[in-house]
Amino acid sequence: MDVYEAVTSRRAVRRFTDRTVPRRTLERVLHAAAWAPSGSNLQPWHTYVVAGAPLAEIKKRAGERLAAGDSWDEPEYEMYPPTLKSPYRERRSAFGAQRYGALGITPEDTEARQRAASANWDCFGAAAALFCYIDRDLGRPQWSDVGMYLQTVMLLLRAEGLHSCTQMAWAKFHRTVAEVLSPPDELILFCGMSIGFEDVTAGDTRTGRAPFGETVTFVDGGRQHPGRADRRAVP
Repeated sequence: MDVYEAVTSRRAVRRFTDRTVPRRTLERVLHAAAWAPSGSNLQPWHTYVVAGAPLAEIKKRAGERLAAGDSWDEPEYEMYPPTLKSPYRERRSAFGAQRYGALGITPEDTEARQRAASANWDCFGAAAALFCYIDRDLGRPQWSDVGMYLQTVMLLLRAEGLHSCTQMAWAKFHRTVAEVLSPPDELILFCGMSIGFEDVTAGDTRTGRAPFGETVTFVDGGRQHPGRADRRAVP
């Protein structure tokens, strides 16, 4: 699989089989991902790879909290601005409509939406997960470095025939994760990542992207003009 295929075939998979992910495969991916770029080579990511009984325990504890109606943990970072401006607001709404519409859930069915969201804390059935932390004293550039690292991990997983789904949702239960993983106090849980083999019977749809010209501007010859879509790059 070349890099273009890895990029265009990567998507957030939300239903996995229970097939075990070989540890040697995960080690190969993470050894290579260590070469992801970071400012001044700080390498600000702290990664916990979890499977087997420890992952089952995290899922169990999260499930018990959901069943009990426990409130989410105090947030350690702001996931989204309190008010999203255009066009980000519309893109987020379009994602929600596509995601829940594919499940046959209407916007008014809050209970069904909550049930669908609760699958996050079962890692969508995946047999392996990654929990990525960052030192709470680091700044925005280092958070962006963590994003580049996670993208590198996801593309390498595709090269291995695996799929993934990054989940900030786990930050809402960061105390539950910490009960099992015991990370140092100076670390913040940024996100989890479900990793495994896609359940191809689920019929997941891929979320669309904004028109190319909305996000890319070419500047040459003293002129600016929006980029043109190259449909050959997209399956």
